[in-house]
Amino acid sequence: MKFWGLNRKGYRVYFLFTTALITITAGLALGASEEGGGGITVIPDVSVLIQIANFLVLLWALNIIVYRPIRKIIQQRKEKVESFETTIDTYNNDIQEKDEAFAAGLKAARAKGLHEKDALIQEGADEEKKIIENVTANAHAELAEVREKIARDVEAARTSLQEKISEFANDITQKILGRTV
Repeated sequence: MKFWGLNRKGYRVYFLFTTALITITAGLALGASEEGGGGITVIPDVSVLIQIANFLVLLWALNIIVYRPIRKIIQQRKEKVESFETTIDTYNNDIQEKDEAFAAGLKAARAKGLHEKDALIQEGADEEKKIIENVTANAHAELAEVREKIARDVEAARTSLQEKISEFANDITQKILGRTV
């Protein structure tokens, strides 16, 4: 886990390194030469040990009072975020599965629709053929009836004209000759 850009284990090393650096720099500043105009000289005594003990007690108290609860809250938050991420991944997988199922269902529905459409088109074509066959048969029957009627009418006209041929011949002869025959 990252803790201010450092690994959790590495922050102790960082803390010790920073403390040592501050101590060395403070020692250099305190042990400055007197030639430059008066440096401060610190003589370690029992108060340094008391200060170190005070510092360690303060670190221990801050760790118990502040840092552990904060780390605990951060850990809880991390677990909560991980559970949310797991839930999100689960939902994303569910959504992807449902989307794939929807796409497959849509594809199946389209295929079924096309199949039904082709069946309806074929049924319509068959119905059209039946209708055309019926109309054609009716037209042939009507045509045969009309031909028969025409043939009867022609025969009737021929018979009636055959009967009147002698009359027509007399009329034509009278007109050509100009007299009655």
